[in-house]
Amino acid sequence: MKIIEVQQRKDLVDKAVNVFWKQWGSEQNYKFYEDCIVHSCQTEDALPRFYIALIEEEIVGTYALLRNDLNSRQDLYPWFACLYVDPEHRGKELGSQILQHAIEETTRKGFENLYLSTDLEGYYEKYGWSHAGEVYGADGGSLKIYMKSRN
Repeated sequence: MKIIEVQQRKDLVDKAVNVFWKQWGSEQNYKFYEDCIVHSCQTEDALPRFYIALIEEEIVGTYALLRNDLNSRQDLYPWFACLYVDPEHRGKELGSQILQHAIEETTRKGFENLYLSTDLEGYYEKYGWSHAGEVYGADGGSLKIYMKSRN
């Protein structure tokens, strides 16, 4: 498996948009994902960045590094978001490889910490992420914040 920024493979932008949208979007927000990913490919800034995991040119996983994960803690960044591994490839440690890649990218881009919000219990702790509080969404609900410092 190789993990690359979508920006490096502009020939796969449309496929990447579809994968991200199918996993994280809704019927109404395809343009949101398309606009985010297309514009991330046109900026020189470190963020936002969208990544795809490829096995023989098939997209089998995703993640993103974002300025904000649409939550109340806009003082924290970057945010790790959109972790996805295709069901046919689960159980092969691809998720942990994607997480490690995100930490390496965060470090390479000069950031000290990486944050994520989730309602999952026990997954990120296995990989050394620490619970760092709560975050609130626009709908008023809350999620746990996790933090990972660069190693």
